[in-house]
Amino acid sequence: MKKAFGLGVLVGRFQTLHSGHEMMIDTALKLCDEVGVFVGSSQESGTYKNPFSYEQREMLLRKIYGEKISVYPLPDIGVGNNSLWGDYVLENIVERFGKNPDLLVSGKEGRRSSWFGSLDGLKVCELYIPKTIDISASEMRDYFINGDFENWKKYTNPALWDEFSKLGNIVNACKDVLKTDSI
Repeated sequence: MKKAFGLGVLVGRFQTLHSGHEMMIDTALKLCDEVGVFVGSSQESGTYKNPFSYEQREMLLRKIYGEKISVYPLPDIGVGNNSLWGDYVLENIVERFGKNPDLLVSGKEGRRSSWFGSLDGLKVCELYIPKTIDISASEMRDYFINGDFENWKKYTNPALWDEFSKLGNIVNACKDVLKTDSI
């Protein structure tokens, strides 16, 4: 059965993946024939804000979604969230899918469609998923630092629970590395 939208796209750092991210991806899967997840700051790892490599983040997404979604790296280009960034995101989408997205799914309050303001004639629907799950990636990283598996698992898919120790070791190894090049 054809869904409401052809291609749905999400952009996020997923440092670390939590139930709020899942809600956005699940919504995109319900509404879109095809879902692309672009892992932002993909070149970043080894810092408190960005402990996990792109490959680790992709692995977490795959453990939950398998091949239901397409996952791609999206390195930062140092321009901030503006139309230059939007042009870059769109170029990556078109490069990977051969077409423009129909739907942009976001969990942030700021409008993402403004990223594409410099492109005449581009129409991208935007779906903002309200934050109904009170959690942030920073809080999730703190659960690793504190060894707090019980609180961490409240916001994490059971498919990832066996990763807690390994992910916690990564976060703890870089918890004092505050310098991040791109954010």
